[in-house]
Amino acid sequence: MQKFVFLNNSFLLLSYNMDIVSLLTDVLKLVIAGAILIFLIYFVFRGYFDRYQNIQVRNYKVILNKELLPLRLQALERMTLFIERINPSNLLLRLHTPGMTAKQMQILVLEDIRAEYQHNVTQQLYLSSEAWSIVKRVKDDTVTLINTSINELPDGSSAVELSKIVFAKLETLEQSPYDLAMMVVKSQYQEL
Repeated sequence: MQKFVFLNNSFLLLSYNMDIVSLLTDVLKLVIAGAILIFLIYFVFRGYFDRYQNIQVRNYKVILNKELLPLRLQALERMTLFIERINPSNLLLRLHTPGMTAKQMQILVLEDIRAEYQHNVTQQLYLSSEAWSIVKRVKDDTVTLINTSINELPDGSSAVELSKIVFAKLETLEQSPYDLAMMVVKSQYQEL
């Protein structure tokens, strides 16, 4: 009887091993089929998800532009005004008072330029970095123009003499830096 049981046990063991291999093969087939199915579903729906995400991004940009457009326009307006206000043609005439010395005019002009710049410095958030660097350069060049012009005058000179030297230097330029800066600001407007 033991032989029969032994044969019976080995038969059961052999049958059990075959069932495990068969089971593992079936599980592997199901896992591969499931992975292929998930892979196919992913690629089918990926296009839909991408389109949905693109629509959401476009909607966000539309809302953002709707809110930022007035701020950008205001920044461009303020930069236009800033450039016009620091243009020596306007600046010197606006700040001149009779009897003023060149040194007094220099101090007044530099204070006005700095105040205008500080008042408008936050507008750089709404301009391109190129446009802002040009506006800043025009401001720096104006300060340099005033400072170098005052150095050419003797002490006690009048504000009118300072103005004449500044205007003469501006006339020697091929193109006005203020006009160039205005063109850049206008191009920013056209990009909106």
